Amino acid sequence: MRRTPGRATLLLVVAALLTLLGAGNAHAAGYRYWSFWEGDGGKGWTYATQGPSSVRPDDGAVQGFRFSVSEDSRDSARPRRAPDFGTVCADTPEKDGLKRIALVIDPGTAADAPDGEEPPAPRTACARVAPDASTAEALASVAKPLRYDSSAMLCAISGYPRSGCGEQVAGQPEAAPSDDAASAPAADGAKGASGDGGPSVGVLTGVGAVLVLGVAGVVQARRRR
Repeated sequence: MRRTPGRATLLLVVAALLTLLGAGNAHAAGYRYWSFWEGDGGKGWTYATQGPSSVRPDDGAVQGFRFSVSEDSRDSARPRRAPDFGTVCADTPEKDGLKRIALVIDPGTAADAPDGEEPPAPRTACARVAPDASTAEALASVAKPLRYDSSAMLCAISGYPRSGCGEQVAGQPEAAPSDDAASAPAADGAKGASGDGGPSVGVLTGVGAVLVLGVAGVVQARRRR
């Protein structure tokens, strides 16, 4: 069966619409959680490849925690304070038989917070712990209460947030630079770009443009007959 120019054009329009709508739904859901970071020799933050209970940092290390909404480690927001051991532990002198670990604790922004909660201010602390202590033990010495789930995932630091642990948040918010160029969600993590989890304004505009072009193509094809 031979396809007419008008039918072929309509098929192209349908394919383009499906592509655009698929792009509008391609934003994967994010997760609200405490991410764990390691200071990279004063140069910045590196996403930790192990959990804080497994890492046993050396004396002079800087460890960071950031609460945010992100899909995975590639778009996770870094702590907004630099990993500066000298500044964090300036008032904590060395002591024989102990090591000092600088901790940067960043509870994130209001956009990261669960409904009904306000994030506390970012803070730092210098933990002085046993030489074989893990990062989790160092954190517990300065930021209780900590809360973990049954799989040992860190859920709360100093009681924040009050509930929840790594829960999924519908729609991935776009990132915006923070005061140190670290990424952070710029919109309500519970909503997509259109405000209700649907296609964004840009996607809807693109759909409209494709429809207009498609109709024009069909009209032109019929005039040529």
